[in-house]
Amino acid sequence: MRGTWNKKDLLSIYDLSAEEINMILDTAAEFKKVSERKVKKVPALRGKTVVNFFVEPSTRTRVSFELAEQRLSADIINMAASSSSLKKGETLLDTIKNIEALQADIIVMRHSTPGAHDFISKHTNCAIVNAGDGAHSHPTQALLDIFTMREKKGAIEGLNVTIIGDILHSRVARSNIWGLLKLGANVTITGPATIVPKEFEECGVQVCYDLKEAIKDADVINLLRIQHERQNSGFFPSVGEYASVFGVNDEVVEKYIKKDALIMHPGPINRGVELDSSVADGDQSVILEQVTNGLAIRMAVLFLVSGGLNND
Repeated sequence: MRGTWNKKDLLSIYDLSAEEINMILDTAAEFKKVSERKVKKVPALRGKTVVNFFVEPSTRTRVSFELAEQRLSADIINMAASSSSLKKGETLLDTIKNIEALQADIIVMRHSTPGAHDFISKHTNCAIVNAGDGAHSHPTQALLDIFTMREKKGAIEGLNVTIIGDILHSRVARSNIWGLLKLGANVTITGPATIVPKEFEECGVQVCYDLKEAIKDADVINLLRIQHERQNSGFFPSVGEYASVFGVNDEVVEKYIKKDALIMHPGPINRGVELDSSVADGDQSVILEQVTNGLAIRMAVLFLVSGGLNND
């Protein structure tokens, strides 16, 4: 690991340089070795208090962060909006200020409002880690996706990565796009025109509405969940029609996908919609490896924002 981490928070991939992204990936590679040991704990965050504050529901991200904190020997407090004073009318800022007054060091927050983390970070000395904000940003998911690609393919520069699905509503897609472009990948996005607007070309990606064309040269195919909870009706006629046109099944894999291409999904999977179970569980799938790598990435992020690298 080289360089110095100078950021108090992790708010967005957009805010990171290529060097900072690589620093997180390199740090995660070291922490992944810890998870492969018989004793899986290190004292990197001993004496630090981490608050997991999830205003929006989460399962895998919350559990991954909590396990990462345990592996780093942190003291952990879990909070949910349903059991916090937000229910009584307290503002988000007042809630955060009260958490800070209890001598918390790091706040891992998920919130439904885009930009909530940026606002909070300006008003607290606690390190803020974005665990997802609306349809805007999900930096640790993008980092674990990119880490998995680098681990399997050796480098990101020059990789052809195709992202399929609901780009419009996806914080995962935006974060992946920012990170991949900064590291020199070629990114193509595809899906129905209503959820893959042509305007995304302004980000530097290729927009394609033909699935077969979009995946034929792909080294990595990352499928996104159809987000029913973020959509108004009418983006496409039916889930069945989406699956028939943009779903990845055995026939698509056999005819149009390179044999060494990786198949990824951030989860949770709508099986039979984005991809069939045989593909999700098939030889080219690295979906469960993404989950494993998420633990290493979150350990790395928590370590860095705690000032760990600067204390070496």
